Amino acid sequence: MGFDAEKATQATVEWIRDWFERNGPGCNAIVGISGGKDSSIAAALCCKALGNDRVIGVLMPNGEQSDIDMAKLLVNHLGIKHYIINIQAAFDAIIEQMELAGIEVGKDSIINLPPRLRMSTLYAVGQSHNGRVVNTCNLSEDWVGYSTRYGDSVGDFSAMSCFTTAEIRAMGRVLGLPSELIEKVPTDGLSGMTDEDKLGFTYEVLDRYIRTGEIDDPATKERIDSLHKKNLFKLRFMDCFKYDGVEVKADE
Repeated sequence: MGFDAEKATQATVEWIRDWFERNGPGCNAIVGISGGKDSSIAAALCCKALGNDRVIGVLMPNGEQSDIDMAKLLVNHLGIKHYIINIQAAFDAIIEQMELAGIEVGKDSIINLPPRLRMSTLYAVGQSHNGRVVNTCNLSEDWVGYSTRYGDSVGDFSAMSCFTTAEIRAMGRVLGLPSELIEKVPTDGLSGMTDEDKLGFTYEVLDRYIRTGEIDDPATKERIDSLHKKNLFKLRFMDCFKYDGVEVKADE
């Protein structure tokens, strides 16, 4: 059975609308806009569900962002209120203070600090605008842990985490987004590499494996399975010690 993008889009729109009715009537959707397909489609879904007057886009370059014009294209296409908040000063200040403290700042710290600063910024904007923060991850990325814990991996709700990259693109077409946003080669905007270069396989291969269990290359299967197992903790609520010696009575 093929993927019905029209049906999936409508069901997602209805789910978002219902979620806001239960978890924030009248609240705004706060979306970090990177210029990539996921944030573009997440914003478009929220516009369809809530109206573009209740969607706020936040563009958060770290200094210069080579593809910020794509992010501007999206917010102009949707006609949503948006802010540009440059996180470079905050990023530089934290790195400087770490170095002054005698910490040798690792490459992964440098790569993952910006998305964590961006998430903090989104929540600050949200609390100033009666907002709920939109998670923009999809199933393909979540499957192999391709997100930053407490960065782009979180939010108040996730509308796209059950859809693969190919399915998200199909929904973008239904929503009438410009093709350059839907088909843009995905990058993390952090390392200077494409997603597929970093992962070592294509999203097409990953999507097929997720949906059918079929994969041609045993080495790629092993890598995907390893990444999936290693990164499952990102999808769980934090592991919590349950001590049997303490009784909890919720009604007291």
